[in-house]
Amino acid sequence: MQAFKLFSMISWLIIGLLGLSFELSAHVGEHASVHDTVAAIALRMKSHFSEDQLNALTPHQIEQFLTEEEKHVLANEHIRFTVNVPVRISILRDRALKSEPFWIREDGWKLTGMVLNVQDEELDVWQKDFPAGEVGLGVNSLGNGGVHYIPLLQPGQEGAELTISQPYPGTLRSVALADGVKIYSDREETLEKVPAGFDGAHILQVSYASKGDASLVNYFKWTPFPSKPAPDQVILTWSDDPQTTQTITWRTDRTIRSGLVQYQKKSLYRQFDPKPLERIHATMEVLETPNIINDPLCHRFHATLSGLEPDTTYVYSVGDGAEHRWTELAEFTTAPARVKPFSFIYMGDAQNGLDRWGSLVHTAFRERPDAAFYIMAGDLVNRGNDRDDWDSLFENAKDIYDRRQLVPAIGNHENQGGHPSLYLKEFDLLKNGPQGVEAERAYWFEYSNALFVVLDTNISAASQASWLEEVLSKSSAAWKFVVYHHPAYSSAPSRDNPSIRQHWLPLFDKYHVDMALQGHDHAYLRTYPMKDEKPVASPKEGTVYIVSVSGIKMYDQDPRDYTEFGMTNTATYQVLDIQISGDRLVYRAYDTDGNLKDELIIEK
Repeated sequence: MQAFKLFSMISWLIIGLLGLSFELSAHVGEHASVHDTVAAIALRMKSHFSEDQLNALTPHQIEQFLTEEEKHVLANEHIRFTVNVPVRISILRDRALKSEPFWIREDGWKLTGMVLNVQDEELDVWQKDFPAGEVGLGVNSLGNGGVHYIPLLQPGQEGAELTISQPYPGTLRSVALADGVKIYSDREETLEKVPAGFDGAHILQVSYASKGDASLVNYFKWTPFPSKPAPDQVILTWSDDPQTTQTITWRTDRTIRSGLVQYQKKSLYRQFDPKPLERIHATMEVLETPNIINDPLCHRFHATLSGLEPDTTYVYSVGDGAEHRWTELAEFTTAPARVKPFSFIYMGDAQNGLDRWGSLVHTAFRERPDAAFYIMAGDLVNRGNDRDDWDSLFENAKDIYDRRQLVPAIGNHENQGGHPSLYLKEFDLLKNGPQGVEAERAYWFEYSNALFVVLDTNISAASQASWLEEVLSKSSAAWKFVVYHHPAYSSAPSRDNPSIRQHWLPLFDKYHVDMALQGHDHAYLRTYPMKDEKPVASPKEGTVYIVSVSGIKMYDQDPRDYTEFGMTNTATYQVLDIQISGDRLVYRAYDTDGNLKDELIIEK
């Protein structure tokens, strides 16, 4: 207990030295910030409760811990908008939340007795009347369960015309309630039918991802793999030309403030009298994760080696210059400058049970050591802004991603809290994506005679469409692959992503994308070759869409007219062999034990 109190005091001191302020007075315009308020509450919790107490806190206990000012912010500043006439607001709330959100039990909200079924969720209805002017609604929950509540607005007087303006945050949308309307601003789920009594209402499309904005239950984590002075989590990615550069990232604890890479061509290093390895300095960034009790601060380093020779194997090591802290020599190979055969590994969601996923990825590495790089189509981890999940992923991929490049895409779980903050800090990726889209969320590269385009399905498909067409149209690659998370053709019940089909599939058809490598649905699916959203005779005419899962979380699968092969409850990795002789692609899916589960051959 004394050690925990000492750690809490040190944490406060570190945060003060870093100039980080989480005072409740932080504002967005004239309004207090929920984000800063939650951060301030978390810091008070850390200093007030023991480790055991932090692990056992309930939403009710956290509610009792809040000050009146904190409760006011959390009850009124989650979303805001202005109405021109008096309104009746109905909150459709997940009944599984029981007594949450806390503010709905206070200040005039009334439970109507109505119970609605929306997207397989049972929602009750709470109502309150508001005068014209600014309205603020509170956070979804102090815990981490349930779906985000759905606000519906109706004019308080019959015949009045309701106008909703000045929405906050910027993702908040107001649309007329109608059959088939989208429920959330950041998801594709729709309301099948307008409930009785809500004709003429407006729906506020909140961000579903914001349901965890005040999630303080289990907020604090303990990473099983804390940082140390010696480097670990060594990862190879590409942030520039794969033929002539190599980016390397790694981690140390906060006592190490400098980083170096030493490297050399493998052919020179194996000589009888090898030359000293070349060295370059790395850039250091502080990675702060205050909710990680046993390792709140660590340092991440990244360096990009340039001027390398194509199709060449190099040996390298990372450290800080101290002789006893260099990593063991590992090696990487640059992309070829000419067309030559190659193979790569593709996996869907790892997400849960990362130790079991570790067995699968090590099987893939053992069975196919010739694979040039690894693609992961999103949901690499379950909680994308909880660092202990990333620490587990990297530990279970140890001795693989420091030898083979990782090509990741962003899934919805990386987008935890509405932004993939830790994902973007953990990786250093290509920055050649669409204008107006945050760097590294979408990117492309070529390898041998193949084009790879990585897309982000957590943001608007339309925002990436013109860039996608430009990349596809300018490429003369024989093979074209797209990688993204949410499937264009879903395998799971009650899931659909029509905006992807609307904005991207015509481009896949026009420029003949060979395969779409997807995740999200936690079951395996391979479509017939598809064009114009219909099956066609052969892959020469259309695109094959894959859905894959590599972790232990599994979903059911509905029969679909586009499914050529599907299976459930099977984690797989996929090996794609690009053969130059005859321009053949041999696609195979294997389970954790290395058993062949699916196979397809495409010939140009």
